[in-house]
Amino acid sequence: MIFIPLPFVVALLLVILLARMLRAQEPSEGNRPFLALVGLCALQSVGVGLRWGYGLAELRYMLPVVASCLPPLVLASFRVLIHRDVADAGSARWLHATPPVIIVALLLLAPVLIDVALIMIFVGYALAVLNLGRAGPDALDEARFDGAVAAHRALIIAAASLCLSAFFDLAILMDFEWSKGKNVAFIVSNANLLSLLFISLTAIVASRAQARAATDTAQAPSMAAQDREALDRIRNLLVDQKLSRDENLTLSRLARRAGVPARQISGAVNRLAGKNVSQYINDFRIAEACRLLRETDMSVTSAMLESGFQTKSNFNREFRRVTSLSPASWRESARSPDV
Repeated sequence: MIFIPLPFVVALLLVILLARMLRAQEPSEGNRPFLALVGLCALQSVGVGLRWGYGLAELRYMLPVVASCLPPLVLASFRVLIHRDVADAGSARWLHATPPVIIVALLLLAPVLIDVALIMIFVGYALAVLNLGRAGPDALDEARFDGAVAAHRALIIAAASLCLSAFFDLAILMDFEWSKGKNVAFIVSNANLLSLLFISLTAIVASRAQARAATDTAQAPSMAAQDREALDRIRNLLVDQKLSRDENLTLSRLARRAGVPARQISGAVNRLAGKNVSQYINDFRIAEACRLLRETDMSVTSAMLESGFQTKSNFNREFRRVTSLSPASWRESARSPDV
């Protein structure tokens, strides 16, 4: 009977997910980190399967280097959902190449320190990823409003997965210390199954929230605009110009169209409307969906798409948040002769 290590099954699943990502969206500079992350997780799974399933000891030199590349790629993947000046993004980009360089140096000079270094790298990047989303879904200003909440949750899960990987590295280190590595194969296989799957799935969720290339032109931001003026501009774009129906709308794109800094829009919505920008935009979308459900015979799915939503789960959740009813129940209530 042919023995197939569990990491090979994980690798096959990741390759299938990568193929689906490539089919679902055209490769672009923005989604390359997500694609590279899933591909690297698949490569890591194959390496783990060969190393611990078939005893290829030579791979012990490759696996730590590949593992050290994962945290920088996780950070890079979520950074594409946040607007950054080109200078700021490029000035420190070279620093993220240092983890694999450090691991290679330790392989040559002090192999005993590799596990400790990997733990520090994974925990450090987990904190960096959490720092990206410290302001909540509004921090992901390049993510579509329809997917910003899910992308922010994916960010938190990805950071937790990095910490989980660090925990498993610590467990491996302790196992070598206490039982001379007797349980390492079991620990590595389970770490591979959980951590790499979590990281890859969160990358897929976050990549779906990425907006396609914008065609609107940038306008000079008005730094002196007050909250009310900013909100009036946003309302004009969302209602009069029907921008809320754009399923690829992001905070960054909205800021460019309004000529108002994204941070000021977020602050104005928080202070005056008492909610985050995603909820504020979805309020307009739900209002449009309600109009369509009340005045037309189009299906709930058609009303969902026409109003700017892309997923039923997000549409149903937001519809219940605003109306306390499901779309079908709301339509029946709105058309009831007693109402």
